[in-house]
Amino acid sequence: MAVSVIILTYNSQATIAATLESARCVSDDIHVVDSFSNDDTATIAREFGAHFVQHEFDHYGAQRNWAMDTLDLKYDWELHLDADERLSDTLVGEINRLFPELLKASAPQPPTELTGVTEGPVTGYFIPRLVHFMDRPIRHGGMYPIYHMRLFRRGYGRCEDRRYDQHFLVSGRTALLDAPMIDDMRLDLDEWMSRHMRWAEAEAQEYLSPGDEGVIAGNLNGTPVERKRALRRYYDRQPLFLRAFGLFLYRYIWRGGFLDGREGLIFFTIQTFWFRFLVDVKIYEKRKTNDEQGTADDGG
Repeated sequence: MAVSVIILTYNSQATIAATLESARCVSDDIHVVDSFSNDDTATIAREFGAHFVQHEFDHYGAQRNWAMDTLDLKYDWELHLDADERLSDTLVGEINRLFPELLKASAPQPPTELTGVTEGPVTGYFIPRLVHFMDRPIRHGGMYPIYHMRLFRRGYGRCEDRRYDQHFLVSGRTALLDAPMIDDMRLDLDEWMSRHMRWAEAEAQEYLSPGDEGVIAGNLNGTPVERKRALRRYYDRQPLFLRAFGLFLYRYIWRGGFLDGREGLIFFTIQTFWFRFLVDVKIYEKRKTNDEQGTADDGG
């Protein structure tokens, strides 16, 4: 073994067993960081022999960084998963074949600050994510592959200080893995949409008050996440409300989301239209409230 696994959970009884089962195929050092679930998440995690701890949730970046700073990890490499993400069989094989490389003793010392470089040994691996929605893989609409930095050498990674859509920053040379992790969305639609309503609030706050430090910058010639951020800057410059329609048409029609059948229609309507429109409504509401408060403060 060469990898310690960290999994974030909250009321995850529907998916955590599959996540833990796949994690055991690459590690005997599995840590579950729970946000005080009130279902059977804790029982299932302990039955799988995971090290189970609870910590109050602020946002994903803070929770991931707390885990990295606090947990007693056995190995020099970390693999980070959410409770609804599992390793595909091909990804298990790919990670296991990496073990001789990960175990090399010639690794450099951890950096004092996170700065991207292109030389030296690989210190982090991007993993493609394949979304399963209503038991169907969503392969079109630009949804696959979307790469996430999830496997990296301890001391070389840090999660962004963002309220939503956080990614890991890694210092050192990075590489891509071919096989996917499965993002298995098994929440019922009510809970799924309820969480997206909370995420819309967080994204609106991030849009209006973006952080400057510890955040991945956009770069069309950079890593997959840097390219995604560059495209996101273009999206953010488009008019509120209209951009949600444009994104839906781009993903569902131009990028072929309709090829994912009825499940694709539901997914892209909710994910790329309803959710994005809701984010814009939150932004509009906050701007209007701020303008009204400013007028009142000026005695208007």
